Amino acid sequence: MQSVFAPMEKERAKQMNPVVLAFVGDAAYTLFVRERLARVSAVKTGELNRRASEIVSAHGQSGTLARVLPLLDEEEAEIFRRGRNAKKPTKSKNASVAEYVRSTGLEAVVGYLYLTGNIARIAELFFPEEEA
Repeated sequence: MQSVFAPMEKERAKQMNPVVLAFVGDAAYTLFVRERLARVSAVKTGELNRRASEIVSAHGQSGTLARVLPLLDEEEAEIFRRGRNAKKPTKSKNASVAEYVRSTGLEAVVGYLYLTGNIARIAELFFPEEEA
């Protein structure tokens, strides 16, 4: 039986539905953002939650994407495009359609990197100020 934490082969991850990659990426990105905020902030949990919500929202991710998109390699850019263009089963309540589709693409990239065990690349793209 394969461990839930064992990295997935890249080819298998590439074959996954991009909305499923975004589903995993949303959770992983939220966890990474929350961990980073907990490490660098001395505020109460209510404020941590407010800050995390701003960052992981479709609107917040849209701003992050402007910085990250030029840094994506060819493989990551393809995952982004597939996620952005995928038919989504839901609609955003608090973001424009453009922000929502871009955030889905970004989350698909995070999901792909997470599932393939490339946590260092997630840190490099999203949290470069914390690299040693």
